[in-house]
Amino acid sequence: MEATTLTPTQQHLLKLFSFDQSESYAREIQEVLTRHFQEKLDKEADRLWDEGILDQQRLDELHHEMLRRV
Repeated sequence: MEATTLTPTQQHLLKLFSFDQSESYAREIQEVLTRHFQEKLDKEADRLWDEGILDQQRLDELHHEMLRRV
């Protein structure tokens, strides 16, 4: 079996989870991380929209492309 090296982020998350092992704490951390990455995604989407890289036509194309893969 091949050894796996954890990234600094993974190591930090393991430390966070070692303090409180309850399910509610795990859900709280998950919600915080989800909110954080959603905000980053929203900001990037806004930037792409403002720069004209992303528009409704491109969103529609992406939507149809994703539906074909399912």
